Amino acid sequence: MDIADKAAEREAEFLAEAFYRHSQKQPSGASLSHCEDCGESIPLARQQAIPGVRLCVLCQEYHEAGWP
Repeated sequence: MDIADKAAEREAEFLAEAFYRHSQKQPSGASLSHCEDCGESIPLARQQAIPGVRLCVLCQEYHEAGWP
């Protein structure tokens, strides 16, 4: 097994652990009907698809990108 194989194996282990931790998170409360950052309406489909959603798509993207 060369170094690239070992790196790929470690990456797969890290991804599996991350997926497991993410799946263990429980949604906190009901989904909001309006974004808590900008106040825009959150579409019903998003509310149903993501239990506990608190942000609209645009604000979520900003949040994930690390923008204030």
